[in-house]
Amino acid sequence: MKKSERINDMIRYLNNREYFNLSDLMAKYNISKSTALRDISSLEQLGMPIFTEHGRHGRYGLLKNRLLSPIIFTIDEVYALYFAMLTLESYQSTPFHLSVTKLNEKFENCLSKNQIQQIHKMKKVLQFEVNQHNHVSQFLDKILKSVLNESTCKIQYLKNNEHKNYHVQFFKISARFGQWYATGIEFNTNKHRVFRCDKITSLEEQDINSHFSIDHLIRRSLEIYKSEESIDFEVEISAQAKDIFYKEHYPSMKLEIGSKTVVKGFYNPREEEFIANYFLKYGHHVLTVKPDSLKHVIQDAIQNLFNHYQKL
Repeated sequence: MKKSERINDMIRYLNNREYFNLSDLMAKYNISKSTALRDISSLEQLGMPIFTEHGRHGRYGLLKNRLLSPIIFTIDEVYALYFAMLTLESYQSTPFHLSVTKLNEKFENCLSKNQIQQIHKMKKVLQFEVNQHNHVSQFLDKILKSVLNESTCKIQYLKNNEHKNYHVQFFKISARFGQWYATGIEFNTNKHRVFRCDKITSLEEQDINSHFSIDHLIRRSLEIYKSEESIDFEVEISAQAKDIFYKEHYPSMKLEIGSKTVVKGFYNPREEEFIANYFLKYGHHVLTVKPDSLKHVIQDAIQNLFNHYQKL
Protein backbone atom coordinates (compact mmCIF):
# COMPACT_ATOMS: atom_id res chain seq x y z
CA MET A 1 0.00 0.00 0.00
CA LYS A 2 1.38 3.42 -0.96
CA LYS A 3 1.93 5.94 1.82
CA SER A 4 -0.77 8.29 0.49
CA GLU A 5 -3.29 5.43 0.46
CA ARG A 6 -2.22 4.30 3.94
CA ILE A 7 -2.53 7.82 5.41
CA ASN A 8 -5.97 8.21 3.82
CA ASP A 9 -7.07 4.88 5.30
CA MET A 10 -5.64 5.83 8.72
CA ILE A 11 -7.80 8.96 8.80
CA ARG A 12 -10.90 6.81 8.36
CA TYR A 13 -9.62 4.16 10.79
CA LEU A 14 -8.92 6.69 13.56
CA ASN A 15 -12.03 8.76 12.94
CA ASN A 16 -14.18 6.90 15.50
CA ARG A 17 -11.43 6.17 18.04
CA GLU A 18 -10.62 8.24 21.10
CA TYR A 19 -7.23 6.60 21.76
CA PHE A 20 -4.77 4.39 19.91
CA ASN A 21 -1.27 2.94 20.34
CA LEU A 22 1.62 2.61 17.95
CA SER A 23 1.10 -1.15 18.06
CA ASP A 24 -2.43 -0.67 16.67
CA LEU A 25 -1.09 1.00 13.53
CA MET A 26 1.86 -1.39 13.25
CA ALA A 27 -0.43 -4.44 13.35
CA LYS A 28 -3.15 -3.08 11.08
CA TYR A 29 -0.85 -1.83 8.34
CA ASN A 30 2.09 -4.22 8.83
CA ILE A 31 4.57 -1.38 9.26
CA SER A 32 7.57 -0.78 11.52
CA LYS A 33 7.63 1.44 14.59
CA SER A 34 9.62 4.14 12.78
CA THR A 35 7.16 4.13 9.86
CA ALA A 36 4.21 4.39 12.26
CA LEU A 37 5.86 7.41 13.96
CA ARG A 38 6.41 9.10 10.58
CA ASP A 39 2.78 8.43 9.62
CA ILE A 40 1.55 10.02 12.86
CA SER A 41 3.70 13.05 12.09
CA SER A 42 2.11 13.22 8.62
CA LEU A 43 -1.37 13.05 10.14
CA GLU A 44 -0.53 15.94 12.48
CA GLN A 45 0.76 18.01 9.55
CA LEU A 46 -2.57 17.44 7.80
CA GLY A 47 -4.35 18.91 10.82
CA MET A 48 -5.55 15.82 12.67
CA PRO A 49 -5.87 16.83 16.38
CA ILE A 50 -3.58 14.18 17.91
CA PHE A 51 -2.14 14.51 21.42
CA THR A 52 0.24 12.28 23.42
CA GLU A 53 -0.29 10.80 26.88
CA HIS A 54 3.15 10.05 28.36
CA GLY A 55 3.96 7.49 31.01
CA ARG A 56 4.28 3.75 31.42
CA HIS A 57 1.03 3.15 29.59
CA GLY A 58 1.40 6.05 27.18
CA ARG A 59 -0.87 6.31 24.19
CA TYR A 60 -2.15 8.73 21.56
CA GLY A 61 -5.52 10.42 21.71
CA LEU A 62 -7.76 12.50 19.46
CA LEU A 63 -9.24 15.75 20.73
CA LYS A 64 -13.01 15.62 21.03
CA ASN A 65 -15.36 18.11 19.39
CA ARG A 66 -12.83 18.86 16.67
CA LEU A 67 -13.28 18.35 12.94
CA LEU A 68 -10.80 15.91 11.50
CA SER A 69 -8.86 16.92 8.42
CA PRO A 70 -10.52 16.25 5.06
CA ILE A 71 -10.17 12.81 3.55
CA ILE A 72 -7.38 12.68 0.98
CA PHE A 73 -8.48 11.43 -2.44
CA THR A 74 -6.29 10.08 -5.19
CA ILE A 75 -6.54 11.92 -8.51
CA ASP A 76 -8.50 9.03 -10.04
CA GLU A 77 -10.96 9.23 -7.12
CA VAL A 78 -11.24 12.98 -7.71
CA TYR A 79 -12.05 12.40 -11.38
CA ALA A 80 -14.66 9.76 -10.49
CA LEU A 81 -16.36 12.08 -7.97
CA TYR A 82 -16.32 14.93 -10.48
CA PHE A 83 -18.12 12.93 -13.16
CA ALA A 84 -20.58 11.54 -10.63
CA MET A 85 -21.39 15.15 -9.75
CA LEU A 86 -21.86 16.07 -13.42
CA THR A 87 -24.75 13.61 -13.73
CA LEU A 88 -26.77 16.04 -11.59
CA GLU A 89 -26.77 18.47 -14.51
CA SER A 90 -29.52 16.43 -16.19
CA TYR A 91 -31.88 16.94 -13.22
CA GLN A 92 -34.19 19.93 -13.10
CA SER A 93 -34.75 19.16 -9.40
CA THR A 94 -32.81 17.32 -6.69
CA PRO A 95 -33.62 16.57 -3.02
CA PHE A 96 -30.69 18.78 -2.03
CA HIS A 97 -30.39 22.56 -1.71
CA LEU A 98 -27.63 23.15 -4.18
CA SER A 99 -26.69 24.71 -7.48
CA VAL A 100 -24.82 22.29 -9.71
CA THR A 101 -23.04 25.24 -11.33
CA LYS A 102 -21.76 26.54 -7.98
CA LEU A 103 -20.87 23.01 -6.87
CA ASN A 104 -18.87 22.62 -10.06
CA GLU A 105 -17.04 25.91 -9.41
CA LYS A 106 -16.20 24.92 -5.81
CA PHE A 107 -14.93 21.54 -6.95
CA GLU A 108 -12.69 23.02 -9.65
CA ASN A 109 -11.28 25.54 -7.15
CA CYS A 110 -9.78 22.56 -5.30
CA LEU A 111 -7.90 21.40 -8.40
CA SER A 112 -4.75 22.59 -10.08
CA LYS A 113 -4.86 24.28 -13.48
CA ASN A 114 -3.46 21.14 -15.11
CA GLN A 115 -6.08 18.93 -13.44
CA ILE A 116 -8.88 21.26 -14.56
CA GLN A 117 -7.61 21.07 -18.14
CA GLN A 118 -7.52 17.29 -17.84
CA ILE A 119 -11.13 16.94 -16.65
CA HIS A 120 -12.35 19.37 -19.32
CA LYS A 121 -10.70 17.15 -21.93
CA MET A 122 -12.36 14.10 -20.41
CA LYS A 123 -15.77 15.83 -20.52
CA LYS A 124 -15.42 15.99 -24.30
CA VAL A 125 -14.74 12.28 -24.76
CA LEU A 126 -16.58 10.59 -21.86
CA GLN A 127 -20.34 10.19 -22.16
CA PHE A 128 -22.60 8.70 -19.51
CA GLU A 129 -26.11 7.47 -20.17
CA VAL A 130 -28.43 9.68 -18.13
CA ASN A 131 -32.15 10.27 -18.61
CA GLN A 132 -32.84 13.97 -18.93
CA HIS A 133 -35.24 15.24 -16.25
CA ASN A 134 -37.28 18.04 -17.82
CA HIS A 135 -39.97 18.47 -15.15
CA VAL A 136 -39.55 20.42 -11.92
CA SER A 137 -40.35 18.54 -8.69
CA GLN A 138 -40.52 21.33 -6.14
CA PHE A 139 -41.05 19.25 -2.98
CA LEU A 140 -38.21 16.70 -3.26
CA ASP A 141 -36.34 18.16 -0.29
CA LYS A 142 -39.44 18.06 1.91
CA ILE A 143 -40.22 14.49 0.84
CA LEU A 144 -36.68 13.43 1.75
CA LYS A 145 -36.94 15.21 5.10
CA SER A 146 -40.22 13.43 5.90
CA VAL A 147 -38.68 10.05 4.98
CA LEU A 148 -35.72 10.63 7.30
CA ASN A 149 -38.03 11.86 10.08
CA GLU A 150 -40.35 8.87 9.52
CA SER A 151 -43.26 11.31 9.54
CA THR A 152 -46.40 11.62 7.43
CA CYS A 153 -47.42 14.24 4.89
CA LYS A 154 -50.66 15.66 3.59
CA ILE A 155 -50.26 16.27 -0.11
CA GLN A 156 -52.29 17.59 -3.00
CA TYR A 157 -51.73 15.61 -6.19
CA LEU A 158 -52.70 16.38 -9.78
CA LYS A 159 -54.25 13.27 -11.30
CA ASN A 160 -56.24 13.28 -14.56
CA ASN A 161 -56.36 17.11 -14.40
CA GLU A 162 -57.98 16.96 -10.96
CA HIS A 163 -56.43 17.84 -7.60
CA LYS A 164 -56.75 15.01 -5.07
CA ASN A 165 -55.73 14.97 -1.40
CA TYR A 166 -53.75 12.17 0.22
CA HIS A 167 -52.35 11.44 3.67
CA VAL A 168 -49.19 9.45 3.06
CA GLN A 169 -45.95 8.29 4.64
CA PHE A 170 -43.15 8.26 2.09
CA PHE A 171 -40.30 5.76 2.43
CA LYS A 172 -38.54 5.76 -0.92
CA ILE A 173 -37.52 8.29 -3.58
CA SER A 174 -36.35 7.10 -6.98
CA ALA A 175 -35.36 8.56 -10.33
CA ARG A 176 -36.50 6.44 -13.27
CA PHE A 177 -36.99 7.12 -16.97
CA GLY A 178 -36.58 10.89 -16.64
CA GLN A 179 -38.96 11.32 -13.68
CA TRP A 180 -38.74 11.53 -9.90
CA TYR A 181 -41.07 9.14 -8.02
CA ALA A 182 -41.94 8.96 -4.32
CA THR A 183 -43.23 5.71 -2.87
CA GLY A 184 -45.33 5.60 0.27
CA ILE A 185 -48.25 4.19 2.22
CA GLU A 186 -51.58 5.97 1.78
CA PHE A 187 -53.15 6.00 5.23
CA ASN A 188 -56.82 6.00 4.30
CA THR A 189 -56.46 2.76 2.34
CA ASN A 190 -53.22 1.36 3.88
CA LYS A 191 -52.09 0.69 0.32
CA HIS A 192 -48.75 1.14 -1.37
CA ARG A 193 -48.77 4.09 -3.81
CA VAL A 194 -46.23 5.62 -6.18
CA PHE A 195 -46.52 9.36 -6.83
CA ARG A 196 -44.85 11.25 -9.67
CA CYS A 197 -43.15 14.05 -7.78
CA ASP A 198 -43.68 16.82 -10.33
CA LYS A 199 -47.45 16.28 -9.98
CA ILE A 200 -47.41 16.98 -6.22
CA THR A 201 -48.72 20.56 -6.03
CA SER A 202 -48.60 21.05 -2.24
CA LEU A 203 -47.08 19.21 0.72
CA GLU A 204 -47.40 19.69 4.48
CA GLU A 205 -45.38 17.53 6.85
CA GLN A 206 -47.34 16.44 9.91
CA ASP A 207 -45.92 16.81 13.42
CA ILE A 208 -47.30 13.46 14.56
CA ASN A 209 -44.91 10.61 13.78
CA SER A 210 -46.32 7.51 12.17
CA HIS A 211 -46.27 4.03 13.65
CA PHE A 212 -44.06 2.67 10.83
CA SER A 213 -40.28 2.64 10.56
CA ILE A 214 -38.56 3.00 7.18
CA ASP A 215 -37.16 -0.54 7.42
CA HIS A 216 -40.63 -1.93 8.16
CA LEU A 217 -42.17 -0.16 5.17
CA ILE A 218 -39.40 -1.23 2.80
CA ARG A 219 -39.78 -4.87 3.86
CA ARG A 220 -43.52 -4.73 3.32
CA SER A 221 -43.51 -2.61 0.17
CA LEU A 222 -43.78 -5.38 -2.42
CA GLU A 223 -46.26 -7.31 -0.29
CA ILE A 224 -48.44 -4.21 0.17
CA TYR A 225 -48.29 -3.37 -3.53
CA LYS A 226 -49.57 -6.80 -4.55
CA SER A 227 -53.34 -6.87 -4.11
CA GLU A 228 -55.42 -9.97 -3.49
CA GLU A 229 -56.75 -9.72 -7.07
CA SER A 230 -53.28 -9.49 -8.64
CA ILE A 231 -52.52 -11.68 -11.66
CA ASP A 232 -49.22 -13.56 -12.03
CA PHE A 233 -47.61 -13.71 -15.45
CA GLU A 234 -44.76 -15.51 -17.20
CA VAL A 235 -43.47 -14.19 -20.50
CA GLU A 236 -40.73 -16.14 -22.24
CA ILE A 237 -38.38 -13.98 -24.29
CA SER A 238 -35.38 -14.72 -26.50
CA ALA A 239 -32.01 -14.72 -24.77
CA GLN A 240 -30.97 -11.59 -26.70
CA ALA A 241 -33.89 -9.64 -25.21
CA LYS A 242 -32.56 -9.76 -21.65
CA ASP A 243 -30.85 -6.43 -22.36
CA ILE A 244 -34.29 -4.87 -22.88
CA PHE A 245 -35.27 -6.09 -19.41
CA TYR A 246 -32.08 -4.68 -17.85
CA LYS A 247 -32.73 -1.28 -19.42
CA GLU A 248 -36.27 -1.03 -18.06
CA HIS A 249 -38.25 -3.13 -15.62
CA TYR A 250 -40.25 -2.66 -12.44
CA PRO A 251 -40.13 -3.98 -8.85
CA SER A 252 -42.99 -6.37 -9.57
CA MET A 253 -40.87 -8.17 -12.20
CA LYS A 254 -37.86 -10.46 -12.16
CA LEU A 255 -35.81 -12.22 -14.84
CA GLU A 256 -35.06 -15.95 -14.63
CA ILE A 257 -32.34 -17.28 -16.90
CA GLY A 258 -31.92 -21.03 -17.40
CA SER A 259 -32.85 -23.28 -20.29
CA LYS A 260 -35.37 -20.49 -21.02
CA THR A 261 -35.28 -16.74 -20.43
CA VAL A 262 -38.48 -15.77 -18.62
CA VAL A 263 -39.85 -12.51 -17.23
CA LYS A 264 -42.00 -13.33 -14.20
CA GLY A 265 -44.12 -11.01 -12.11
CA PHE A 266 -47.61 -9.80 -11.40
CA TYR A 267 -49.95 -6.93 -12.19
CA ASN A 268 -53.02 -5.65 -10.42
CA PRO A 269 -56.46 -5.09 -11.96
CA ARG A 270 -56.63 -1.91 -14.08
CA GLU A 271 -52.90 -2.20 -14.87
CA GLU A 272 -53.47 -4.37 -17.95
CA GLU A 273 -52.86 -1.55 -20.43
CA PHE A 274 -49.64 -0.57 -18.71
CA ILE A 275 -48.26 -4.13 -18.69
CA ALA A 276 -49.30 -4.70 -22.32
CA ASN A 277 -47.50 -1.55 -23.47
CA TYR A 278 -44.43 -2.68 -21.56
CA PHE A 279 -44.20 -5.99 -23.42
CA LEU A 280 -44.80 -4.33 -26.79
CA LYS A 281 -41.21 -3.06 -26.46
CA TYR A 282 -39.95 -6.63 -26.81
CA GLY A 283 -41.45 -7.02 -30.29
CA HIS A 284 -40.65 -10.36 -31.92
CA HIS A 285 -38.50 -11.38 -28.95
CA VAL A 286 -41.63 -12.51 -27.06
CA LEU A 287 -41.95 -16.30 -27.46
CA THR A 288 -44.80 -17.29 -25.12
CA VAL A 289 -47.23 -15.46 -22.84
CA LYS A 290 -49.06 -16.77 -19.78
CA PRO A 291 -51.86 -16.35 -18.85
CA ASP A 292 -53.93 -16.13 -22.03
CA SER A 293 -55.76 -13.09 -20.62
CA LEU A 294 -52.50 -11.10 -20.79
CA LYS A 295 -51.84 -12.31 -24.31
CA HIS A 296 -55.29 -11.06 -25.35
CA VAL A 297 -54.61 -7.66 -23.76
CA ILE A 298 -51.34 -7.40 -25.70
CA GLN A 299 -53.12 -8.42 -28.91
CA ASP A 300 -55.75 -5.72 -28.32
CA ALA A 301 -52.99 -3.14 -27.76
CA ILE A 302 -51.35 -4.14 -31.06
CA GLN A 303 -54.68 -3.93 -32.87
CA ASN A 304 -55.42 -0.47 -31.44
CA LEU A 305 -51.97 0.71 -32.52
CA PHE A 306 -52.53 -0.74 -36.01
CA ASN A 307 -55.92 1.01 -36.28
CA HIS A 308 -54.34 4.29 -35.21
CA TYR A 309 -51.70 4.17 -37.94
CA GLN A 310 -54.27 3.16 -40.56
CA LYS A 311 -56.13 6.40 -39.82
CA LEU A 312 -53.06 8.59 -40.34
